[in-house]
Amino acid sequence: MSVDSDKLKINNFQLKSSIEVVDVVKKIDMLKENKVLIHIVSYIHNTVLVQSLIKELQRYIPDAEIVLLKHADKTVTNVTLFTIDTDDESHLSDEILKELYTDNYNKKQSIDEYRVQLFKRYFTDHLTNLPNLYQLRKDLQSNEDAGLILLKIDNFQAINNFYGFVVGDYVLEYVGKYLKEILKDDTIYRLSGAEYALTIEHRMGFYQLKEHLSEIYEKIKNIEIIYQNTKIYIDFTMASSSNHDNTSIFSKVSMALIYAKQKGVPFWIYEEKMNFEHEYERNLKLSHIVREAVENSRIVPYYQTIMDNENSEIVKYECLARLIDKDGKILSPTLFIPIAKSIKIYNEVTKIIVNKAFDTFKDSNYEFSVNLSIEDIMSSEIFDFIIQKLKENRSAATRVTFELLESEAIRDFQKMEKFISEVSRYGAKIAIDDFGSGYSNFSYLTKMHVDYIKIDGSLIEDIELDDAALIVVETIVQFAKRLGIKTIAEYVHSSIVMEKVKELGIDYSQGFYIDEPSVDFKS
Repeated sequence: MSVDSDKLKINNFQLKSSIEVVDVVKKIDMLKENKVLIHIVSYIHNTVLVQSLIKELQRYIPDAEIVLLKHADKTVTNVTLFTIDTDDESHLSDEILKELYTDNYNKKQSIDEYRVQLFKRYFTDHLTNLPNLYQLRKDLQSNEDAGLILLKIDNFQAINNFYGFVVGDYVLEYVGKYLKEILKDDTIYRLSGAEYALTIEHRMGFYQLKEHLSEIYEKIKNIEIIYQNTKIYIDFTMASSSNHDNTSIFSKVSMALIYAKQKGVPFWIYEEKMNFEHEYERNLKLSHIVREAVENSRIVPYYQTIMDNENSEIVKYECLARLIDKDGKILSPTLFIPIAKSIKIYNEVTKIIVNKAFDTFKDSNYEFSVNLSIEDIMSSEIFDFIIQKLKENRSAATRVTFELLESEAIRDFQKMEKFISEVSRYGAKIAIDDFGSGYSNFSYLTKMHVDYIKIDGSLIEDIELDDAALIVVETIVQFAKRLGIKTIAEYVHSSIVMEKVKELGIDYSQGFYIDEPSVDFKS
């Protein structure tokens, strides 16, 4: 026991045998000061140990007040020495009790203060000293009529990556103070990362809330932070909900925030009719379907023929990814590929398709093509996998074409060049898929040394009617011929389009007029 008192001191001793009595009493005698109270605590009091202890204490310290107490431990006798500086001889126990009470009260006060500080820290963000998510939840629970606004720094990840976490923390702290000063009438919360929140005392209707968010946005847009002579600009995306209750308000406003970011708008207001939850539920179900299909290798290639326009012979097949769920339903890549990327198993999808394509065509004379995304090209894992596949299948390697989506941004041109260079060493070819969709960068073609250009189907399908599309296709074909690149027309769906494609001098054709994609490949 420890007591923080100038008047009272406490010392404890334990004895298990009567032979320890003399040593313990001598120690007690050395510690005695002024008035002494001794508690002897044992299972029973008529033992040799206890009686010897009483006798020795009375001999060494005749003025000590001795109190006998009991406890349940049969093996140990405890001795507690209370020494107190007091002139009150008649109430020694009372004086000691008073000191013990005072000490205990002071400790309780300290514990209570510490508890308050601890709870305060639990509900406070340590970086900005703003109330945190736990405090926000608590405040919303105490006011069921309150509304919620979320604010997120748009470019924080780029700032943190470029300048480092020290500057990143400075930005977060600065923004917290700035919001607190600008929005003085609101309580500002910092949630996590670059996300902040504020509450509205009473929920608003859609149009009133829209006006309120517009006013807030005008106050906080284009914040300029100066850090060591460097200007850092901050922009926000905001979201709120105009629902009549606070049920799942965090998830609803968070979904609206994500939607606003995707749309590139300053803010978005959640409304029940938007059915964001249904989309999230659908994506969760799809995630399970995709994961299960990958685990059971039910990602399969569908084969579509590509025809040589000069002699109308089938010369190659494109391997198109499809997913067959456990009920036999077929899902297109536009549905399951984005999900596979989001749940980090897209690499496995690519490997399955590449493996099955090579297995199908290893003993065939036909050429075949496999689609690769920019993520595939940038992935060291997929790069190594493809190179190993080419090494192990030398005959098939000279017949495979890797189709790269032109519409996807090339983030690292050197990696792209390295990929093309490496696969070309094994005889593999490169095609640019969907060329002509969106903005086509012709300069890529002069650097990438590709073998084929697949002209986007949106240009081909109405080529006999759309003069602008015809001009674009003519330009692509002429450009490709001058570079020695073969051209392939996609979406050839009729005899009229087929004739036009041949007339333009396009080398190959692909589309429903020639053949529809099929799970069966017949060599």
